[in-house]
Amino acid sequence: MSQSSPCLWTRLPQSSRSPSDRYKHACCSHDGSVYILGGRDSGGLRDFWRYSVVCNDWTELNCTSEAAPEELEEHAMVAHEGFLYVFGGMLDSAYTRRRCPLWVFDVAKLKWVHCQGKPSPQTQMPTNRKAHSAVVVGSALLLYGGFVDMKGSSQDFWSLDFGTMVWSLLSGSQQGSLGPGPRHSHSAVANQSCMYLFGGLKGLREQRDFWRWSSSSHMWSSLRNKSGPSRLMGHSAVAYKDSMLIFGGGESQNSPKNCLWRYNFTTQSWGKVATLPGSNPPDKIHHCCAGLGPSYKSNTSSPCSSSGLQPGLLGGKLRPFKNKCFPDPLTFLGSEGAIELETFSAARCYESKTLALSSSLDSSTEGLMGTDAQRIGHCLTFENKAFRTQWSPTEDNLLDEEAEDVAQHLPDLLLVLGGRPCSRHSPISIWQMTLTDS
Repeated sequence: MSQSSPCLWTRLPQSSRSPSDRYKHACCSHDGSVYILGGRDSGGLRDFWRYSVVCNDWTELNCTSEAAPEELEEHAMVAHEGFLYVFGGMLDSAYTRRRCPLWVFDVAKLKWVHCQGKPSPQTQMPTNRKAHSAVVVGSALLLYGGFVDMKGSSQDFWSLDFGTMVWSLLSGSQQGSLGPGPRHSHSAVANQSCMYLFGGLKGLREQRDFWRWSSSSHMWSSLRNKSGPSRLMGHSAVAYKDSMLIFGGGESQNSPKNCLWRYNFTTQSWGKVATLPGSNPPDKIHHCCAGLGPSYKSNTSSPCSSSGLQPGLLGGKLRPFKNKCFPDPLTFLGSEGAIELETFSAARCYESKTLALSSSLDSSTEGLMGTDAQRIGHCLTFENKAFRTQWSPTEDNLLDEEAEDVAQHLPDLLLVLGGRPCSRHSPISIWQMTLTDS
């Protein structure tokens, strides 16, 4: 088993103006925000929210138009070039079996758009399913498995070309072919031109097998998992640097775990990620994970926009920075290397005073902003390279434009949203995880 750097877990309390706690929902990150759709609490949910990580606040988005989805659970959502794609999760009925359950949300226009996708001449479109996986590889959505009403676990493997919106069946329901086979409640991530799939349920049996699909050879390969996670279902996975992170899940609905595993694509080795002292991750199943920051690489980010503005503290407001996150011993941090970024701090464990923004720097000059910061306890420090910029009140309206670039400047962090155990009539549970090699 390979060694992995330890991590720090922190709970992020939410205000009443936030989605309710839930499970079997879908989420994804896009341009520094996290989007969450549907799921269950005491019943089905049809709400749609956007979470600003920098501001730590929620905005409820429209989900009642004709083009919007109905109540969904165990559906999948991915982002690609300014659009969110949602598939599956409908309540099964004669109506749902006759349609392709695909919905598309235009992030810039904040509206759902009609876009059902087209079948290719040789195949039909995928039907409704739950607990499937969806990842983006290049310019295609890859959809695997899921639980199909009256049929059980499926091993259908579909591709949706974003350019033409044409569906293609990569591999069907034939038995005996090499691959994961029938599967639902599993996890999958994309790395370069490959998709990696772990665990889940094959019928009623939990699995711990691990597979790689190559989009260049169109072949499945079985990967070693001797030192990796045990049987898991209802877990979540994200791609991080040259690795796959798997969190939570369990061997049954009633046995959620709090283990974080890391698989290195290069060395093809597993490692269980340790936690720093006093850092206790939650036991979760049927939750969602969303990675933010440059190391949570994705094929789905939009082309970078440039507003010509420099990141920094604008008018005393918190702004995104290029961060390096590392564990810091009990020391005094002088004015040379540290600045508090309260939104991302592990706890309110700093007492800081930000230096006044005194003068404007040339746009090509990079400067370090200093603070007086007293380190108390054991949490994470953010080392920042920031810009000092002089702002007039009339320029404050440019903040929203700069926020479009927020994904470039966020520190690396993983958010775990919702999941069981679920607190009824409470704001959604959010935990933040930061690896010390970030």
